[in-house]
Amino acid sequence: MNPLPPSGSDAARPLATLLHLLRRARDAESEHVLGFVMVNETINLLPYRQAALWRGGPLGRIVSLSGLAEVDATAPHVQWLAAVCKVLPASMPLQRVTAADLPPVLAADWGEWLPTNLLFIRLELPGIHADGALLLARDAAWSDYELTLAAELAHGYAHAQARFAPERSWRDRVALLWQQGKNRRRLLLLLLVLACFPVRLSVLARSEVTPQEAILLRAPLAGVIDRIEVQPNQPVTAGAPLFSLDSTVLAGQLALASTAQEAAAESFRQQAQLAVTEDKARLEMAGEQARLEQRRIETEYTSRQLARIHVKAPRDGVIVFSDRNDWLGRAVAPGERVMQLADPGRVELTAWLPASEAIHVVPGSKLRLFPNAAPTESYDAVITRVAYRAEVGEDNVLAYRVYARFSAGQPLPRIGQMGTARIYGSWVPLSYYSLRRPLTWLRQWVGW
Repeated sequence: MNPLPPSGSDAARPLATLLHLLRRARDAESEHVLGFVMVNETINLLPYRQAALWRGGPLGRIVSLSGLAEVDATAPHVQWLAAVCKVLPASMPLQRVTAADLPPVLAADWGEWLPTNLLFIRLELPGIHADGALLLARDAAWSDYELTLAAELAHGYAHAQARFAPERSWRDRVALLWQQGKNRRRLLLLLLVLACFPVRLSVLARSEVTPQEAILLRAPLAGVIDRIEVQPNQPVTAGAPLFSLDSTVLAGQLALASTAQEAAAESFRQQAQLAVTEDKARLEMAGEQARLEQRRIETEYTSRQLARIHVKAPRDGVIVFSDRNDWLGRAVAPGERVMQLADPGRVELTAWLPASEAIHVVPGSKLRLFPNAAPTESYDAVITRVAYRAEVGEDNVLAYRVYARFSAGQPLPRIGQMGTARIYGSWVPLSYYSLRRPLTWLRQWVGW
């Protein structure tokens, strides 16, 4: 027989018990203590034989059982209770449940695990990511008066439980909005607008500030670099000495050539004296004169070669090369580049666009440089030309070389400055911008 509401002096006792339970729930220091109060002290208000606390979510599980300090999640009883909680409808906050309300697979084991009547009390508040339920089971049926007490108790327990529940993630919030029919069309419209929202296609590329139309300073002849007269990025004037090759070999050759020339001159002088009295000497004098001319030419050639080992600046500018220690004592071949002479007022940007991330870039496209040494600064540039074939760069990445001219009206960066360039392409929908790389990867693997 269903219990009736108390009357007289006993009418205040359930209310006092309810307030005491809510106070105990609010004072709980942890989620474990709160669960203990729910499954072990609720009996003072709603008599039951068994109680369990279920925590919802994708992996819903039983977290507390009456009379037990710990819950074994692998126990058949616990797994069966969790399965029952998952099949009960979420739309009803309070439910009287019997074996007839369950699927046959679960109803078959009801008599083994639970008394006849189950009260399923859902603990959930709107807008708070706290999902769960309190299960109270006994042999007697649950009265309407007890359901009223259970509703008030559930509201208080849900508030106490919300203190320990995590906030809803953005995925959960979106899923909650999607479940509401009036918001579904708005979300679809918002997603459609976002998918069509135009964004600028761009890609990042390693870049360097390089001189424009720089003069290449090459080794004039084969030899070993003996001296470097300048430092990297040093301003120089026209005629300033830059570097010199070792003169030991040429100086020796010049000394030998000079000695040979002097010997040839002496031999020619003697032959000329004999030619005055001897006809044979007059015939040999022409040969001596030819040998003298040959020695003179050899001496002049060696002297000119010796003068060429000293390389000077052909005009004003800035010297660009790696490091003095990299070149001192280094053997060079004729025509090998040693350094560059650049005009600091004429610079351009060289960027290496990775082939795996290449976009459609044409002369006239925009580019922005972000120097590594000055992260708060940026320089705008316009692409002038793009290499038609990708090359393997210094970092072993296949990339297209892109050249750009800095826009007027801004200070020019220093030659040799490294940074990252953002290369801008055409305007595309946000959906294409988001799916460009996944589609590229898919095409590489699928081949369509």
